[in-house]
Amino acid sequence: MSYLVLARKWRPKRFSELAGQEHVVRALVNALDSGRVHHAFLFTGTRGVGKTTIARIFAKSLNCETGVSANPCGVCSTCREIDEGRFVDLLEVDAASRTKVDDTRELLDNVQYAPARGRYKVYLIDEVHMLSTHSFNALLKTLEEPPPHVKFLLATTDPQKLPVTVLSRCLQFNLKRMSQAVISGRINEILDAEKITYDADAVRLIARSAQGSMRDALSLLDQAIAFGGNKLTGADTRTMLGTIDRRQLVALVAALANHDAREMLRQVEVLDEHAPDYPDVLSELAAIFQKLALLHAVPDRIAEDADDSENLLQLINLLSPEDVQLFYQIAIVGRRDLDLAPETRSGFEMVLLRMLAFRQSDEAPPHTQVTALPDAGNARKTAIQPVIAQPSGTRSEQDWAAMVRSMNLSGMTAQLAAHCSLSARSPGKIRLLLDKDGEHLCRPSVVEKLQSALSGALAEEIKLEFVNPEVDAVIDTPARRQQAIAADRQQAAAQAIHTDPNVKQMMDMFGAVVQPDSIKPVDSES
Repeated sequence: MSYLVLARKWRPKRFSELAGQEHVVRALVNALDSGRVHHAFLFTGTRGVGKTTIARIFAKSLNCETGVSANPCGVCSTCREIDEGRFVDLLEVDAASRTKVDDTRELLDNVQYAPARGRYKVYLIDEVHMLSTHSFNALLKTLEEPPPHVKFLLATTDPQKLPVTVLSRCLQFNLKRMSQAVISGRINEILDAEKITYDADAVRLIARSAQGSMRDALSLLDQAIAFGGNKLTGADTRTMLGTIDRRQLVALVAALANHDAREMLRQVEVLDEHAPDYPDVLSELAAIFQKLALLHAVPDRIAEDADDSENLLQLINLLSPEDVQLFYQIAIVGRRDLDLAPETRSGFEMVLLRMLAFRQSDEAPPHTQVTALPDAGNARKTAIQPVIAQPSGTRSEQDWAAMVRSMNLSGMTAQLAAHCSLSARSPGKIRLLLDKDGEHLCRPSVVEKLQSALSGALAEEIKLEFVNPEVDAVIDTPARRQQAIAADRQQAAAQAIHTDPNVKQMMDMFGAVVQPDSIKPVDSES
């Protein structure tokens, strides 16, 4: 007994059965009902979104024995033969296997002849972008002036490869990727009709894994039904797809939110026991951060994510909007660079450690610092006091100095960065305090180079804002720190000279005088 796969069994046979492509259906229905049917149509879009399905329904609408309309009867011999792929006047061509010009000419030689049975002879050319240049040239003249009994339906996943001369002769329709909601709804309808027990988690996993392709979703559904023994559960589907349990990802994000590196690495060990695809794990994490960002911006958006509501509510209060934006950016950039890591797990761990290293939400707000004050009972309590310049040794200053060192800047760009101190940071923006000695360096070209270096280091587009400290305020910049270090080294060198026994003997015996400008630390470049 032969089995018909779900993707073929449940292929739409009427425009009313199509899901997710309403903008295309509306245009075609109106064209058919008004009698204004163009001679050439181009359907573009990714795999499995309905390009050839729409083309076949359109062919039925043109040739149905009840008349040209947007609602073919579906029961006449013409409709049945088109559904079964054996209608003589519907010529389906796979351009990927017929790229030669001779193939195209052979196909077009029959264009001039009237249809054998239907009203129109319909040419359905799939993956039309695979035709050669000579084949396109052979097709061009026919597309421009076709016989009245011929319609061309072209389909492609890569319209950029089509010559503009071909594009200009077609009505173009771009088919959208299916949303998860549309795919889930269709899967539910099919499972109910097939009388297969299922749970919502399994449907959600399949719809998300399909990545906008209805055909891929139904192929995965076939596989999941076979894997689960004619029933669909979230656990079986997750095992089949190799996806990670959502609770493990939530635990991992919670460890990041709590700045708990030890727990974070323990969660990675738990993940590693299931041999996950780490790029997919980063994609899952990015999806969580994206939903958290939406919830920060629109709190009532939780109603649209009912399946994840409990997980998201656990995390929304643990991470600030700034942290969510930072983690999302690091996750997607880390996924792109994961192939460059010596080993995927270590690369994945480095992405997570980068999130912890650059996290800013546990610092005080801009222009404030947190100080610990002793109380009468020798306990410690925290007070927040306003400040004008970052004091020496604060985390912000240390982070800025380390960031400057890591970027390996040179020339005026390095000098400008060295005369600054970190004042505040938010997604896409860094505010710097600029001391007076560095004001002459703040030129547009130099600032642009520093912004570019910071954008590359932080994996996000950075806009710099420079502010001047109050009059007589002293800010602790990398340059000032370097000057202080150099002064200390110079003082130590001078002290070493003056206390050297040989120098003291020469001063006592010959009245020698030490020239201060001649004293240099032994490891000085000069």
